[in-house]
Amino acid sequence: MRTRTTTLLLTLVLLLTACSGGGGDTDDGRITLRFLSLAWQEESVRVNKELVREWNAAHPDVRVEYVQGSWDSVHDQLLTSFEGGEAPDVIHDASDDLADFAYGGYLADLGTLLPERLKSDIPRRSWETVTFGDGVYGVPFLQEPRVLIANTALLEKSGVRIPTPARPWSWPEFRQVAERLSGDGKYGVAWPLKDPVSATLNLSLSTGGQLFHRGDDGRVTVRFEAGDQVVPRTIHEQVGRDRSASPTTLGSGGSDTLPGFFAGKYAMVPLGFSYRQQIVQQAPEGFAWQVLPAPAGAGGPAQGVSPQTLSIAEDSPHKKEAAEFIDFLLQPDNMVRLALGDWMLPTGTRALADPALRTPEHGWATGTALAGHLRSAPAQSVRGYPEWKDKVATPALQEYYSGAIGMDELRERLEEDGNLVLARYQR
Repeated sequence: MRTRTTTLLLTLVLLLTACSGGGGDTDDGRITLRFLSLAWQEESVRVNKELVREWNAAHPDVRVEYVQGSWDSVHDQLLTSFEGGEAPDVIHDASDDLADFAYGGYLADLGTLLPERLKSDIPRRSWETVTFGDGVYGVPFLQEPRVLIANTALLEKSGVRIPTPARPWSWPEFRQVAERLSGDGKYGVAWPLKDPVSATLNLSLSTGGQLFHRGDDGRVTVRFEAGDQVVPRTIHEQVGRDRSASPTTLGSGGSDTLPGFFAGKYAMVPLGFSYRQQIVQQAPEGFAWQVLPAPAGAGGPAQGVSPQTLSIAEDSPHKKEAAEFIDFLLQPDNMVRLALGDWMLPTGTRALADPALRTPEHGWATGTALAGHLRSAPAQSVRGYPEWKDKVATPALQEYYSGAIGMDELRERLEEDGNLVLARYQR
């Protein structure tokens, strides 16, 4: 998940809104809904605010108040607002952050609140990311595949095969290509793995990785099997054996790799699709780059995603009106505006077909070609995932990628320590 604004901002926002109380209805009967938006890019914030203004102009009796939030530590901040009874009515979040809130009773089941138009427009595979038990607790509306951003000149000079969504590189071929692009102080790839968990898990879907397994009793256990090991082993070998991946970027965020990428130090950088906006804004004049599909396994370019979501607080006194606002935000034309503003892909099939999202410019066509291969991330419905990620998986993967531990110890920590954490949420 991208983090660009500060945790303090969201903390102050939630404290201020808590002081104002929920609902915000006026004496004349006008309803006020609070909409917590985590949009952070300038274009995205502008579009969200424009849509709020358009809603308010057309609905004088149901006013929406735009509340600017932050992705930083959003889980803890929302938990505080839920427990304090002061959660916003409409909540922007990500699907992999919803499980604890859904099972904890903090989010409204949207099954009977949403119009059929919206239900049928978004594919079932996307709805699976927000379904917990028998309920639906969010509307998935934006998603992004991980892609390879590549230096066009270096690719052409090397003579390597250029992959396409229909014929991506296999993981072994990707390893060979990265070696071929390395040398003379340059690396074939820079892996920005400050947050290694989601990248590892979601890319591992292409090699049959699942990691989390639910038994007949409903309990989830971690099993780090052969399919889960292909992606981390590839990265580990690129860094430690092939010397085709930069060891200095392992602790970096995606934005941190861009200066070196522009300077030709790295031929490729695996990034979320939305990073294209930063590249357009920051690339030196004349720098040629292109979007390539991520490597794939035997099952094709399947990839796990955790879409951005819109939910309604269970304590909201105006669930019907909140659902109507969500339906307005996610009308096909508006969903296209939100996708363009965030440089992401819409989940809605009508929005995804818009010509503006299928142009070759800036790799939009590559992204939309990958949309049908996006699947629910392995951790979506796992209670305790945030704690498992922070306390077990992140440090274990960071140590493995740096060479401090081997595959056996990585497996032991993910499974044994991980299952101890998850067990506390499944009693």
